[in-house]
Amino acid sequence: MDTLKMRTAGTDGPAVLLLHGLGATGAVWNGLVRQPGYRWLAPDLPGHGGSARLPHYSFGGLAAAVAGVLPDRGPLLVIGHSLGGVVGLALASGWFGVEVAGLLAVGVKVEWSEDDLARAAVMASKPPRLFPSREDAERGFLKVAGLAGLAEADPDGVVETEDGWRLALDPRAFAVGAPDMPGLLGAARCPVVLAAGSDDPMSRPEQLRSLSPASAELPGLGHNAHVEDPTVLLTFLEQFRG
Repeated sequence: MDTLKMRTAGTDGPAVLLLHGLGATGAVWNGLVRQPGYRWLAPDLPGHGGSARLPHYSFGGLAAAVAGVLPDRGPLLVIGHSLGGVVGLALASGWFGVEVAGLLAVGVKVEWSEDDLARAAVMASKPPRLFPSREDAERGFLKVAGLAGLAEADPDGVVETEDGWRLALDPRAFAVGAPDMPGLLGAARCPVVLAAGSDDPMSRPEQLRSLSPASAELPGLGHNAHVEDPTVLLTFLEQFRG
């Protein structure tokens, strides 16, 4: 596939790969990449923003695409949100030739019902919705990404067509499925911290603790904790640095 769009910031310190969630783009990390002391790498995942689409979406396929555009193979730290947290876990296995020194996975949905999977399959099968204006499409982008009221829309998150505006997101990405969290955690070759906001309806701290007793609760934050308070993540990076 074509090269993924990669945002970079910072010149000194350890490299940190930032992996956004479903429907968002690498711009979701804008509040974090302003922090000094790290070299930040924030790609748009395949089928999102300025990156090309995949013929089929899987956690392994997403991880392979990200690994293929990294400037070097590590070691690097990884922070992933929701879908990005699962992609980070796949990379942490070492299966894709990347050395991950530590992973923070924030807001990963670990419990999936049959209804959850059915709804995702329906969303994956729908054609992209057309909007009459860019402003309408940007509001749609923020809604799908769960960022309404939290961030400005990324210009790369919407696309103009002959018939109107649509999201850059490939709807088929919704069919990625439910992750095998026990298997991925067992395969990880580095320290992994699972974390969720105390007010996150999709990823409950008690669910995460059932998988990893050392999971962290982020008080007063919701599903997009990395946008609500980006600096809370720095503590975990320092922990991985020792």
